Amino acid sequence: MIFSREIGIDLGTSSTILTDKKGHTVINEPSVVAVDVKSKRVLATGNEAKDMIGRTPGSIVAVRPIRDGVIADFDMTADMLHDFIYRSSKRSVFTKTKVVICVPSDVTEVERRAVEDAVRSAGAQEVELIESPMAAALGAGLPVFEATGSMIIDIGGGTCDIAVLSLGGIASSKSIKIGGDAFDEAIVNYMKKEHSLLIGERTAEDIKIKIGSAAPYDGEAAMEIRGRNITDGLPARVEISSADIRNVLKENVDMIVAAIKETLEVTLPELSADIIERGIYLTGGASKLRGLKEVIENEINIPVIVPENPEDCVAKGTSIKLRRSK
Repeated sequence: MIFSREIGIDLGTSSTILTDKKGHTVINEPSVVAVDVKSKRVLATGNEAKDMIGRTPGSIVAVRPIRDGVIADFDMTADMLHDFIYRSSKRSVFTKTKVVICVPSDVTEVERRAVEDAVRSAGAQEVELIESPMAAALGAGLPVFEATGSMIIDIGGGTCDIAVLSLGGIASSKSIKIGGDAFDEAIVNYMKKEHSLLIGERTAEDIKIKIGSAAPYDGEAAMEIRGRNITDGLPARVEISSADIRNVLKENVDMIVAAIKETLEVTLPELSADIIERGIYLTGGASKLRGLKEVIENEINIPVIVPENPEDCVAKGTSIKLRRSK
């Protein structure tokens, strides 16, 4: 028997989420590919490949093919998408595959074409692109097709996309290359510079999740970090506090707040009035950083709403776009 299928894809720097047209998540795995350097053969994708990061022999390299929200390695991205699309369905024979996939709001035409070509190389016959903030707003339930202003801040692994939406379009927007990966990189650099300790990105992410914050919070604690001492090359351990990591992340948090202010400054007064009434919606995995919502509210003086499961909003938005495209 021959079938057709429709898939929504949130192609993120940190993770890739595939949904069906009903909004059910069928794949949610890291955007990582493990490759044999000698044969150039893809050995694993997603969770299996991420487990290899920092633990592989010299002949195997774990690659992140998406950087700052755009494709850094075309072939690896196509191979990863092909595997995800294949694993997303139990059926093996299809006449047609339609994909709605998100892109950052400021991507170039060349980058848009690269995304579309990668999806077609992965087996899709029909491809539709949707900008990440629009998808996030749809997934968060905002009335983006009405004559009213809605503001979304989508902070993923590689980018922070900020947009004011009205009548199905983007009235004003800004995208900066700040996200969860930038937070992790700041922690890695801090440990190296201040404590002469080398740690990997997985350890940095663990620190961010366990004691990272944008503002002071109840139950702050210290954490023992293990890594390699730069001076003698031997294993070492260092204790750091929540306040230490908050200071490390402050610069990136300030850049996000500044970008929000810049977007609001060029927004039409009528739309600004709608935003003040409705509030600003904060989505994306990096939006879950402790205290970030409160920092933005204090700086902007507008209520900030974080939907349930903010990391899934873009993926939900792609499935909604699939249903509306019929």
